[in-house]
Amino acid sequence: MNFEEGFQIADDAVFDQTGKRLNNVEETVIRGSCNDQTYTEMGNGTNYSPRYLQHDIAPKLWKLLTDVFGEKVDKKNCRVVLERRSRTSANTSTQSQKYQPLAESKFPEGEVPLDSPFYIDRPPIESLCYEEILQSGALIRIKGPRQMGKTSLMRRILEGATKQGYRTVSLNLRQAEGTLLTNLDKFLRWFCANISKQLQLEPLLNDYWDKELIGSMMSCTTYFQAYLLEKIDSPLILALDEVDRLFEDTDIATDIAKDFFALLRSWYEEAKNLDIWKKLRLVIVHSTEVYIPLKFNQSPFNVGLPVELSEFNAIQVKELARLHGLDWTDNQVEQIMAMVGGHPYLLRIALYQISRQDITLEQLIQTAATEAGIYSDHLRRHLVNLQEDLELCAAFKNVVSADNPVQLEPRQVYQLQKMGLVQVQGNDITPRCNLYRQYFCDRLRGN
Repeated sequence: MNFEEGFQIADDAVFDQTGKRLNNVEETVIRGSCNDQTYTEMGNGTNYSPRYLQHDIAPKLWKLLTDVFGEKVDKKNCRVVLERRSRTSANTSTQSQKYQPLAESKFPEGEVPLDSPFYIDRPPIESLCYEEILQSGALIRIKGPRQMGKTSLMRRILEGATKQGYRTVSLNLRQAEGTLLTNLDKFLRWFCANISKQLQLEPLLNDYWDKELIGSMMSCTTYFQAYLLEKIDSPLILALDEVDRLFEDTDIATDIAKDFFALLRSWYEEAKNLDIWKKLRLVIVHSTEVYIPLKFNQSPFNVGLPVELSEFNAIQVKELARLHGLDWTDNQVEQIMAMVGGHPYLLRIALYQISRQDITLEQLIQTAATEAGIYSDHLRRHLVNLQEDLELCAAFKNVVSADNPVQLEPRQVYQLQKMGLVQVQGNDITPRCNLYRQYFCDRLRGN
């Protein structure tokens, strides 16, 4: 994105909401911010003093842009916000020019690709993450139920960091074999070897590892500090997806989780004292609250930037429909949300099918909770998983059958929330959407 494109995005957005255009001095501040200039540098060659730009013009300008865009805009993130808005505008323009009512060519499943126009921002989450990952020793914690967009957001954080010249590594802990979760030393060696290979470095674990003398955790720390971080000359972003894998199966895995999370917290603390650890930035992705006992000063889940992904609101649903070539009214948005809420994955399936003219909105609403509906495979998978745990199945039956919120045991809350089947407000549990209430009320009636 060049500056003119970015400024045009800001100017048009302001005009749409206020009927006024940005003036020359405001353009000077935006241009300077996009070029990482100080206010003194912005004032050079102009009639504006740095004090006037910083204390008079800038605060009003940032407030104006924040109100217009619906997310925080300031000198530090101005360029990031405008670049993202420029990409969205380009995608929108392309869609408008083509005016194709068809959505994705492939059935929407899994994470949203980086080049997809169907990724919907949830301000100010994206801009906060893009800013935070640039900070020394940063830690970002992304939480949300399954299929809520956690991995899609993680990929965009890594993509932004790559464009800044950072090295990035992503590791899905679901890829760790069960045998690795029975022994801390095996798991940490697997962890370090995978990171080494992604960085295209030869795994030299034996040169730095001494389990008997200093232990596995210290060996892992030494390997990172003396080898990995020393070998690379730029910040390293380490993204860990599906960390729930470490504490959901056995007591042994839970013990490994305690040590591993304590290790991550110690690295975060080291960044406050040692320059080499400032190069490491962490992104931790998980589905639910961490239901294992961790000491306050050994947990990475009470530090850093917490990000909890919520469902789309009506404005975002309408925008997603528009990107699929659907000119929906507010009433149509309300109809689909009455069935599936703002659930990103369920909405993507609906809009994919409707935009391809495979089904109408009215037909979708009528058949959604039946075996003939578009969600049948998705719902049956959940049903099979529930039926494998009779206690959990009975608990969820109580949730969908009750007219008011219910309370469950912590383990049941954890399992159902991880599956994405329930909403949790304090101790109150309700079905995540009407689709789940209708389908499972019928299917679990005889259980």
